[in-house]
Amino acid sequence: MRIGVIGTGRIGTVHANTLSRHREVGSLILTDADPARAQGLAHRLGETAAPGVDEIFRWGVDAVVITTTTPAHADLIGRAARSGLPVFCEKPIALDLPGTLAALAEVEAAGTILQMGFQRRFDAGYAGAREAVRSGRLGRLHTVRAMTCDQSPPPPQWLPLSGGLFRDTLVHDFDVLRWVTGREVVDVFATGSDAGPALFREAGDVGTGAALLTLDDGTLATATATRLNGAGYDVRMELAGEQDTVVVGLDDRTPVASTEPTGPPPAQKPWTGFLERFGPAYEAELCAFVEVLRGERPNPCDGHEALQALRIAEACETSRREHRPVGLAEVPDRGRPPDG
Repeated sequence: MRIGVIGTGRIGTVHANTLSRHREVGSLILTDADPARAQGLAHRLGETAAPGVDEIFRWGVDAVVITTTTPAHADLIGRAARSGLPVFCEKPIALDLPGTLAALAEVEAAGTILQMGFQRRFDAGYAGAREAVRSGRLGRLHTVRAMTCDQSPPPPQWLPLSGGLFRDTLVHDFDVLRWVTGREVVDVFATGSDAGPALFREAGDVGTGAALLTLDDGTLATATATRLNGAGYDVRMELAGEQDTVVVGLDDRTPVASTEPTGPPPAQKPWTGFLERFGPAYEAELCAFVEVLRGERPNPCDGHEALQALRIAEACETSRREHRPVGLAEVPDRGRPPDG
């Protein structure tokens, strides 16, 4: 099969490398807003570079992988759907609900495949947590604590385009919370702080955020994130039940130090970023996409899953802005008006 990769930045390069090595992928066509970048990657991989997106569709491909900047996602998803092409797209579909719903409507009308890039679903630790919950090992789940801590802030010019901490960073925690527990979020109360470097205030964003989420079975969950965690890149999830407790992301590279005399030593080589921490998961999700294309497995993360994670992020943004609890029923789903 021939796959078009639109966007050859950091994650696009990772995905192109994975697909180029895959035994079931015959060739790639790569394109980027910076043609020289696409040409350089194509040369290194022995693949073909296209001058632009039009050529990806005109030259003929069997599927498309979208790793462009976020504002281009929805239009490219729609274009691929109208061309009858399956799509793998990095999150999010769009930074707002109208754009997300419009793109999903095009996919549904065309009857095509849209697999979203929520790589934590393919991480061994999160998969183990899901099994622990679903098997009953934990007993009744009562508390979940999720966290995502970046070691250093993204470039200042990118922050205003990111959608904000809840939509850009914590959306991963919201998605994997649903996936691990099998439950839905019914209401949230969120807050944030811009007390760190000025670049967050200048972008109208916060550098640290926290949300309390109530699940539909009464389980309480917290999700916190920060853009500046000097100890290293720290992504964890703790799940506590009436019979047992498990932790995702606790290993010899977790950037935490114990103050207990008999506690474990600090990490000698802490995680530095998401590409390093989730490298195997990124590869696994693209291999899964190839299996979906070959009809060997169902879609593991369709566009509806991305919509639900975005709805939680939208509820959190509203809660942070208006300083009040927000029910998910207030946030539209699939074009339906909110309750009430």
